[in-house]
Amino acid sequence: MAEKVKEKPNMVQQDALFIETVRKEQRLQSLHTEFNFNPRRKLHVLPDKPMSRKPPEVIMQSTEYIEAYRKAQEEPRKKYLTPQTESQETGWWSTPLIQTNRNDRRLHFQRVNSDVTKHKELLLRSAAQT
Repeated sequence: MAEKVKEKPNMVQQDALFIETVRKEQRLQSLHTEFNFNPRRKLHVLPDKPMSRKPPEVIMQSTEYIEAYRKAQEEPRKKYLTPQTESQETGWWSTPLIQTNRNDRRLHFQRVNSDVTKHKELLLRSAAQT
């Protein structure tokens, strides 16, 4: 049984493979120069020291940063007009279909005490005291 012996590539072949992989990486690589906050991660901002004073020009330049931070912290209904994912579709439009009426016993079930619930409540209270 004749086995095929795989030869090691020589230096020219190794260089050609390396050049090909570098070109593929450069073709698929993109440079991101715009900084955005990750909306799914909390950003903890620490305040400055109480007695430190910042010049007003530093505060005026950071308004874009503050606006971007506030935009990232908004809830999705305020950020977008429509849901962005299928899981956001559930509960996106949360206005009730009918007006709530507390006097309508068909839709509003108040808590009612009966003999059984009163007895169980007394048992639980006595168990908690001992």
